Amino acid sequence: MTIHYRAAELSNQELTEKPLEQPTAQALSGEITTRSLAFYNNDDESIKSGTWECEPGESRWEFTTRGEVIYVLSGSMTVVEDGGDAVTLTAGSSAVFPVGWCGNWTVHETLRKVFVIYAA
Repeated sequence: MTIHYRAAELSNQELTEKPLEQPTAQALSGEITTRSLAFYNNDDESIKSGTWECEPGESRWEFTTRGEVIYVLSGSMTVVEDGGDAVTLTAGSSAVFPVGWCGNWTVHETLRKVFVIYAA
């Protein structure tokens, strides 16, 4: 089975809206609205993939039991791993947040990404 979707073309109405909160991440700059749609989640939930959108704000992320690979479709954010340098991600950027990555994300303009979350 091939799962195919065009994440950049989905309307906000096709995504599920909720505030950013634990266990995903902790909002640091007040309430932050996110929208998402999962396209794949295997039976043992060790892999999940879909699209995710986040409005501007700063948040704390701790990838303690899962890692994430992303591809940014639109918007921009700066990520800073604890003790590391700031990295700015914009449309066309990819990033890997391996298990153990901890740091802050600052979304500057509404960000939409494709993600793959994997278990340790």
